[in-house]
Amino acid sequence: MIVISNFQEFEQQVGNDLGVSSWHTITQDQINKFADATLDHQWIHTDPERAKTESPFKSTIAHGYLTLSLIPHLWKEIVKIDNLKMEINYGIENLRFAQPVLVDNEVRLKVKLAGLLNLRGVIKATMAIELEIKDQRKPAFSGEVVFLYHFIG
Repeated sequence: MIVISNFQEFEQQVGNDLGVSSWHTITQDQINKFADATLDHQWIHTDPERAKTESPFKSTIAHGYLTLSLIPHLWKEIVKIDNLKMEINYGIENLRFAQPVLVDNEVRLKVKLAGLLNLRGVIKATMAIELEIKDQRKPAFSGEVVFLYHFIG
């Protein structure tokens, strides 16, 4: 895990692969809870029996936005940002879903620091990301996420 405590340490990482998170298993329980939270109960996500017979995947699949929502959690396994007042999810750019994540698939986040700007003391970090699926050639998604960091002092 990389530890960053200020803008200068962050700046040294621009262009670098920052690492990958541990594997996270997508369970049916997690999919169902996400469906409840977002009111998206489409059968392709929440009905395992119907998915076995009617889905081209023969399985339920995770919501695309569920996989996106894992970014902050998995990111914190890769880099520890110390000395912060606040961190804000600022944006997602050029995101493409390449393939679905089936129930019980394992996923992990791969991150490269694509860019860094100091906006009068607020640090805008752009990360090139991929959500890899274990034993699959194509990622679940790829794109860029943008975080804003407010360091103390």
